[in-house]
Amino acid sequence: MSAPNIETIVSLSKRRGFVYPASDIYGGLGSSWDYGPLGVELANNIKKSWWNWAVYERDDIEGLDSSIILNRSVWKYSGHETTFSDPLVDCRDCKARLRQDKLEKDADGKFICSNCGSTNLTEPRPFNLMFRTTIGAVSADDDPSALAYLRPETAQGIFINFKNVLDTSRRKLPFGIAQIGKAFRNEVTPGNFIFRTREFEQMEIEYFVRPDEVQQLHQEWLDAYVEWIKALGISTENIKLYEQSAQELAHYSERTVDILYRYFPERSDEEKQWDELMGIANRTDYDLRVHSKKPEDADGKRINPDSTEDLSYFDPQTNERFYPYIIEPSIGVNRTLLAVMMDAYTEKTTEKGETRVILKLTPELAPIKAAVLPLAKNKPEIVEMAKKLKKDLQPSLRAVYDDTGGIGKLYARQDEIGTPFCVTVDHESLEDNAVTVRHRDTWEQERVGTDKLREYLLERL
Repeated sequence: MSAPNIETIVSLSKRRGFVYPASDIYGGLGSSWDYGPLGVELANNIKKSWWNWAVYERDDIEGLDSSIILNRSVWKYSGHETTFSDPLVDCRDCKARLRQDKLEKDADGKFICSNCGSTNLTEPRPFNLMFRTTIGAVSADDDPSALAYLRPETAQGIFINFKNVLDTSRRKLPFGIAQIGKAFRNEVTPGNFIFRTREFEQMEIEYFVRPDEVQQLHQEWLDAYVEWIKALGISTENIKLYEQSAQELAHYSERTVDILYRYFPERSDEEKQWDELMGIANRTDYDLRVHSKKPEDADGKRINPDSTEDLSYFDPQTNERFYPYIIEPSIGVNRTLLAVMMDAYTEKTTEKGETRVILKLTPELAPIKAAVLPLAKNKPEIVEMAKKLKKDLQPSLRAVYDDTGGIGKLYARQDEIGTPFCVTVDHESLEDNAVTVRHRDTWEQERVGTDKLREYLLERL
């Protein structure tokens, strides 16, 4: 089974230290969240899994960490200053401010307020989603030369570094640049926990290819991502592909396929149960062309007079110079974490009829790999042995020591946070140098010698 709704994960997250409401002691801040002790570990493990898979296991990807605040010209020539907006309407009756493209229509084709049901709405107006800031200690808020933005995506930082990476790494097409980083969007209607927030983290690749190879490689990336998502422990029943229509495509895209996850299983309308986990776009040669100094418009004028570099590529095999096409797989850390937790959520009934929550995270993603528990915390010899075992395990795997409850409660707590193994030190351990290892998913127990414990756990992790 998976979680019946997002609210179940919200409750679990706060109770066990995965995600907290941000600024909670001051009443919070809309759609802002802090990742607690377990949440930061789970997020780091997701990012580590992605980096290993995307960068280390491949021979055609380089890493990058670009600046969050970039020269304003980046956003001017990328089109974000003029086109990165949502259509905004106000309800004249309840005063709610809404995104028009998210509203339903009545029988007469009029948009309906999702808050009160009224059709008395204002005409739509564009609302730019970028967060504005100013640069300089004495800059005025209305000084256009001081205006800057928090990046709304990590992609542009990759595009403007294309030549740098190409020159220093001596790459040949096809190759890609990977980046993990924060992005910021002043969303009109954020919500649904960490699904849509104004501050989020992306794991993004820009893969540069020859134009005649783009269709094949686009499909290969799509197939590869489906397999990686499944490797995170996400069921195939809860993911599906969505091909964007010509009307939905971004102006630079030739083809975009979204991978959807069943984030809202409680909804009666099956189509509304799904929403975007990630997208994989064929961005054509738009990005490198608009950031280059040479391309001209129909009147023979440079489209970018501010750029100092040409981001074209010289192909030594064909002696041609061209602007590479770009395949962009973009996935959010936040949405991936939410999908992983929802899919891992299970419930199990004990012999006494009690319902226990088990978070069946894959060993790779589990925040804690093993919990070492003393059966009697008032026995110094048992406590000392348990703490030594934890210390010995830590260099090889993430282990914790816990004596804050009875053994039954400790087991239940570790099940609920996804720890694959519990290691119990008891009175017999002092005599036979062995411990009881309990498996999270089956609750089965095995007796293992302390000298073989690390090897035993690593083999199963």
